[in-house]
Amino acid sequence: MKMADCDFSPMKQQIKQDLEQILFDIQQSLVGLDQDKKCLLGKFEQIREKFIQIESAAATFYLNCYLSPFTDKYLDLSISIQNLSARRYGALIVVQRSDPLEDLIQHGIPIGATISHSLLESIFFPGSPLHDGAVLIQSNQIVSAANVLPLSHWSNEGEKLGTRHRAALGLSERSDAIVLVVSEETGKASFASNGSLYPVITT
Repeated sequence: MKMADCDFSPMKQQIKQDLEQILFDIQQSLVGLDQDKKCLLGKFEQIREKFIQIESAAATFYLNCYLSPFTDKYLDLSISIQNLSARRYGALIVVQRSDPLEDLIQHGIPIGATISHSLLESIFFPGSPLHDGAVLIQSNQIVSAANVLPLSHWSNEGEKLGTRHRAALGLSERSDAIVLVVSEETGKASFASNGSLYPVITT
C-alpha cells in the first residue's frame, strides 16, 4: 500500500507506552482475581476502551499516510469528517488512488470543484439532493456526488453493517481506494482499505 514518508517513531513510542500501561493493568487484574470481593468488570472495560483508543490513534495516523501522496487536501477531509461526525450526518467519501474506478462506480452528479470542508459538509447535509450516495475525490477535486458503490457481501454473525459501510468495504475490496464513512446512527467515523474497516479519531 503506497504511503508518504511518514515518521513512525513518535507513533510507535506512544503505542508502546500505551501497551505497557495495559500490560500493567492486566497484571493488576491478575492480582485482583485473588481477592474474592473485588469486582474486575470495570477494569476490563477500561482495558477494552484503551485498546480501542490505541487502534483509533494508529488508524488515524496511517490514514494520513495513505492519503497524502494522492491529495493535498487531507486537512479539509479531516475537518469535514470531524464536523459530520459531531453532527451525526451520514457520509461516504471515496478518495481515488492508483486504481481506476470508472467500471466500479455508478456515476452520480458531476461537481468539478476544489475540495473544501464546507462544500463536503453541505453535500452531506440531511435533505440535500446529493447526500444519499458517495462523493468521489481525485487529487484535490470533488469530481462527483451521489455515486453508487458496489456493496460488500461481508457478514459477521452478531454484527450488522449499514449500507454505507457495506459500500465502503465493497469498493475497497475491488480497488486500492480509501473510503471514508460516517455513521448516521452513531456518528462514528472510519475508513475502509483492502476490505477492512478502521476507526478514526473524531474528538
